[in-house]
Amino acid sequence: MNNNLSVTLFQQNLFWENIEANISKFAALINSSGLITDILVLPEMFSTGFSMQPEKFSQTMDGSAISAMKAWARACNAAVCGSLIISEKGKYYNRFVWVEPDGKLTYYDKGHLFRMGEEQLHYSKGNNRIIIDYKGWKIAPFICYDLRFPVWLRRSTAYNYDLILLVANWPEKRSLHWKTLTQARAIENQSYLVAVNRVGIDGNQVNHSGDSQVIKPTGDIIFTEAHNETVKTLKLNFDDLTQYRTNFPVGMDADIFELNN
Repeated sequence: MNNNLSVTLFQQNLFWENIEANISKFAALINSSGLITDILVLPEMFSTGFSMQPEKFSQTMDGSAISAMKAWARACNAAVCGSLIISEKGKYYNRFVWVEPDGKLTYYDKGHLFRMGEEQLHYSKGNNRIIIDYKGWKIAPFICYDLRFPVWLRRSTAYNYDLILLVANWPEKRSLHWKTLTQARAIENQSYLVAVNRVGIDGNQVNHSGDSQVIKPTGDIIFTEAHNETVKTLKLNFDDLTQYRTNFPVGMDADIFELNN
């Protein structure tokens, strides 16, 4: 396994409802960066912004955005992930897609749709949490509004992981909630948490401050950045994670509760 896992965050402004412009932007960033990393993490709906027009801007799992992700994964010899609008069997999903260098795909459909933005009127809800096994690490992917629901993110014997990956289009006006809840989810689950948010003003004139976070299981914030576009790579250490869980085994006193996955 990789005792040190390198994760690269892409906190970026997004072109509103312009798939090819966003693909070109991320391609330029990835191709020019000379990245040596294990995982590249893009924001929620990285190809469009948080659009409520899936009938116009959705793609299939064979579309240009996922084809680009596959190419980036091969070029960087790293997993690439982020969410995008997917059309499947007459339904639309806000789907977290994970692509490995060999082309293997794994996905998670957003479990909590943001009703204050009427997301539930345009998208179908996902019902299953997943665990991604990658380089000896167990990774739990989530999307934006999921962050508010601690039971959904709860680490347990049946749903055990080492790292939460959260991608988002979280607005600046609720940045306090974002900062507080990302830290809380890391602490209560004794897990690393990497949260990647966008910056800039979207087509609905909603401003996003980014505030992407990398947080240790202890709750210590090892990286955060507000307002600026940034590409940042950090290393997570597996021994530090297991040692902390061993020295402070709060999970042994947890309430027994399991969700069906």
